[in-house]
Amino acid sequence: MALARNRRSQRTVDYWPGFVDALSTLLLAIMFLLTVFVLAQFFLSREISGKDDVLNRLTSQINELTQLLALEKSGKQDLEDALANLQASLSQSESDRTRLQQLLDSGAGASSTANARVTTLEGELDSEKQVSARAMSQIELLNQQIAALRSQIAAVEEALQASEAKDQSSQAKIADLGRRLNVALAQRVQELNRYRSDFFGRLREILSDRENIRIVGDRFVFQSEVLFPSGGSDLNEAGQAEMGKLATALLDLAKEIPSEINWVLRVDGHTDNVPLSGTGRYRDNWELSSARATSVVKFLISKGVPANRLVAAGFGEFQPIAEGDDDKARSTNRRIELKLTEK
Repeated sequence: MALARNRRSQRTVDYWPGFVDALSTLLLAIMFLLTVFVLAQFFLSREISGKDDVLNRLTSQINELTQLLALEKSGKQDLEDALANLQASLSQSESDRTRLQQLLDSGAGASSTANARVTTLEGELDSEKQVSARAMSQIELLNQQIAALRSQIAAVEEALQASEAKDQSSQAKIADLGRRLNVALAQRVQELNRYRSDFFGRLREILSDRENIRIVGDRFVFQSEVLFPSGGSDLNEAGQAEMGKLATALLDLAKEIPSEINWVLRVDGHTDNVPLSGTGRYRDNWELSSARATSVVKFLISKGVPANRLVAAGFGEFQPIAEGDDDKARSTNRRIELKLTEK
């Protein structure tokens, strides 16, 4: 019996220490995340409020200087009042001295008393003069301090005005640059449109008025049957002849277009909506349209057209210009489009 009880007690597993460790780890992770969040909030608020601190400090300095100026004016007024009182006392002393001198002259018997009184009054007068001189020096010092405070306030105001003027000047320059940029872009577009018109005009003259070569909007459109065999991407003899004429016109036009106009001739390949079998050279119409556009670009390069002035793009059957599934619509959608544009 005792042996059975010992075995059951040995089989009992104490999960509590593991639970405490997991809970402690979770609490430490939460505290770490909270600490990171608080630090991020602190640095973010510090960055946002940093720009406002300069203006707040300038405003605080102006307020402090204004308060000091008011205090200095109040102290100056007190000293001026004290000086006025001293001057009044001085005038009174002068009148007393005059009166005593008159008494001295009128009565010889009171001469000694009058002389003593005069001496006392002269001493008081000297003391009052010294006090008045000290008051005048303090007033002069206050005037100097007020002048210094006024100069500091003027410097702060000049700094604020200069900052506002600089900001207004920057805004004006930005507006002027934007206006000039818009004017320059408009001029470039007008120039490119003019050369595009010349390019289309020359192609009309070179390629004559053929039914399977036409202009649609701002693009020169070749039907694929003119350039390629069915399902192929290699230019046939007729296509090479037509593209040779195109290369000659493009090279002549490139000599006239200014170098600052960053133009390119974009060659877009399009197919009809008939899917390919996937067992031939090309798996789908995407590959076929891209291969045809690339073939035209490579042929133009072989005729001397700079490669950096050519762009090839394949659109498959997803940009039709004729709706419907009949033979005429599909024939119209199988095409190569040329567009003179800007990078």
